[in-house]
Amino acid sequence: MKECGTILNAREMARTIERLALEVFERRGDDERLAIIGIQRRGADLAERIKVRLDERLGRKVPLGKLDINLYRDDWTTNLELAPTINCSEIGFDIEGASIILVDDVLYSGRTIRAALEAILDYGRPRRVELLVLVDRGHRELPIQADYVGKKLDTMDHEHVNVLVSERDDEDRVCLVRS
Repeated sequence: MKECGTILNAREMARTIERLALEVFERRGDDERLAIIGIQRRGADLAERIKVRLDERLGRKVPLGKLDINLYRDDWTTNLELAPTINCSEIGFDIEGASIILVDDVLYSGRTIRAALEAILDYGRPRRVELLVLVDRGHRELPIQADYVGKKLDTMDHEHVNVLVSERDDEDRVCLVRS
């Protein structure tokens, strides 16, 4: 039996996303080359929400992209039972010289972010890439840290963080699953 405890409810999640957007605005709002890229799937959904808030604050449209990193992962070939679910990347703007805010739902080992950085470089060389995550649960295997963190959790290796978004799951909630 798995126990699932709510870490952020819908209201708390909305406030956290608003705060993250404000932090990006305060740090990068005057950067005309600011762009957002969300890692498929839930990172892309969160990136869209951040973009809406930044568009309102900046009075302009911030370019938004979606990035599929599955073929860049260094671990999908080790599990032959699971083939990667391939989504599509949609980056309709020039990455060269841009200030990218890379968005993901949960930061754990750092391997997803390593793969995302490699995938981004296939599109060009940005001026900078900053990482925004809704939840940082620790247990890094690579030296990767987020620049913007919604919620920091101290978790155990056997625990799992589920981010539910209304776009895919019909509700907004962050949940800690214990075996």
